[in-house]
Amino acid sequence: MDEFSIENIGVKVGLEIHQQLDTKKKLFCNCIPLESVEYTKKFQRNLRAVKSELGEYDPAALFEKSKSKTIMYYANPQSSCLVEEDEEPPHNLDKDAKEISLIIASSLNSNIFSEIYPMRKTVIDGSNTTGFQRTMLISQGGFIEVDGEKVGVQSVCLEEDAAKLLTDRGSIREYSLDRLGVPLIEIALEPVEGSPTKIKKIALYLGKLLRSTKKVTRGIGSIRQDVNISIKNGGAVVEIKGVQQLDQLEKIIEFEAKRQHGLIKIAEKLQKSNIKDISNAFICEITNQWEKCQSKIIQKSLKDGSVIKAVKIPNFSGMFGYSPYDGIRLGKEIGQLVKFYGIGGIFHSDELPDYGIEQDDIEIVKNILNAKPDDGFFIIAAPDSKIDFIIDSIVSRINHAIRGVPPETRLATPNGETIFLRPRPGASRMYPETDIPPILVTKKELENAKSKIPMSWDESIEELRKKYNLNLQLAEQVFDSQYIELFEKISLSTKVNPTFIASILCSSITNLERNGLSAKLLNDEEILKTFQFLDSNKITKESVEIIFEDIMSGKSKTIEEAIKNTSIEFLDEIQLEEFIKKITNENKEMVKNQKERSIGPLMGIAMKDLRGKASGEIINKLLLKNIKKILEAN
Repeated sequence: MDEFSIENIGVKVGLEIHQQLDTKKKLFCNCIPLESVEYTKKFQRNLRAVKSELGEYDPAALFEKSKSKTIMYYANPQSSCLVEEDEEPPHNLDKDAKEISLIIASSLNSNIFSEIYPMRKTVIDGSNTTGFQRTMLISQGGFIEVDGEKVGVQSVCLEEDAAKLLTDRGSIREYSLDRLGVPLIEIALEPVEGSPTKIKKIALYLGKLLRSTKKVTRGIGSIRQDVNISIKNGGAVVEIKGVQQLDQLEKIIEFEAKRQHGLIKIAEKLQKSNIKDISNAFICEITNQWEKCQSKIIQKSLKDGSVIKAVKIPNFSGMFGYSPYDGIRLGKEIGQLVKFYGIGGIFHSDELPDYGIEQDDIEIVKNILNAKPDDGFFIIAAPDSKIDFIIDSIVSRINHAIRGVPPETRLATPNGETIFLRPRPGASRMYPETDIPPILVTKKELENAKSKIPMSWDESIEELRKKYNLNLQLAEQVFDSQYIELFEKISLSTKVNPTFIASILCSSITNLERNGLSAKLLNDEEILKTFQFLDSNKITKESVEIIFEDIMSGKSKTIEEAIKNTSIEFLDEIQLEEFIKKITNENKEMVKNQKERSIGPLMGIAMKDLRGKASGEIINKLLLKNIKKILEAN
């Protein structure tokens, strides 16, 4: 087994960024994009593949059709309507989404079209109730500049986001319609050759450019990177879906480059062994012959009514298990493929005997297949309605392995690897949208978009820092948060220190979330009201976090309820002085021994009872005043 090095294998990476736009309604209806936890409506669909205008089926659509999934949809009238249910034609294109997409395209120096033609992109995995996704090509060409190097832009598209997957078990797949139809911009960059670190810098730059517009949503799931990866002499581009965190990106590029280079090494070994097309591989059913097999997996399959078949591949011994790099094997690739048909995996000749399959069982298979010592074979158990299609898919995958890297779509895993998702879609998946006429882009709209091109990330941070007298780190935190507009609104409408506002919004709320509380329960109106209460001396600085904690835990819905529930009361100056005097008198010995250093422990004692009831700054001053009195008296 060789050690892998990513250098000198000619890795090329093309990024596709999908970013939700921060509009107040969805792309083709007036519904508000809200996440729901309760659904009042449920319905189901069975989607099927249809031929394109050229009379061809899309390979990705055929693959999804073969799974025979029933799709269950859950809807809430607050966040979806008949448009999402495909019971009503789409309404007019959201004007805000159009304007934002034109601004972003202008920021990328991209060539905007004077007419936009909505298209339908076939998708029958259930993520769209219609069986297609609406998408519009806004512009082509353009560039961004990262570390002095220009990176080309292929295209900018405006499209609908997909429904949110809830569960996928057996033959049922469940989605909610909250997210379906949310405006999404897709930016496809030209392929770039370079290290994973370089690619991460490009993705980071593009993310910052989008956030500089202040017109995109924040948080997990609001931005996704699809990564198209190929290597020199690999033969195909592989699309990686679902990269949500930039921290994943480098690992995924490294793994996928290793996987593809490993597949090339496997192909070279297969070619040296003179293994060619195996489409005519010998297939035999062994269900009856394996009735006495002691494997628990086989016995369960027989009990479920599955059929068991064995497939012989001449001269294939050792090929399933050959591992040019750690974790890269053809047997593993095939195992991932069959799992998407609802099958746990296959047994192949390089791993047997194992899994309860004994040598006698293997000899039965070899005799039936008339297998020679150099031949390989695999065994699969599946429902009779699926098994032949699955075997054809495995045979096709092995034929691809002989040629090198197959074109496919894969899914990023949390540990930085990739697994098979589906075949790559072709051009036949696209066809014109018949419910929406072409959309004109006027000269005035173009001029407006160019006039609204935002400042660069660094310029925006510097402007924010100077305007509100923030340090650089806090300025960047608040600008990169979902609270930037709220921060400015609070800072301009109250006399509360902007540094304190930013710290609460970017640190305190985040820390409460880390403790398991929900920021979704804390709306902007209550946040603004809390700072207004602080500004009018109705509460103290220390009360703010107590109030937010109460609301985010679900105990209260408003600041007024939180104040009542947490027994927050604001002590007047006379009450506070009496309380501080009592604390210092009760701890005279500590004050005499530690002198001014006693302020620390006394502050801790005071804050146990006074937190939220008086300003920490005032408490500190009163404590020092009383400490001095005691020391002067002695």
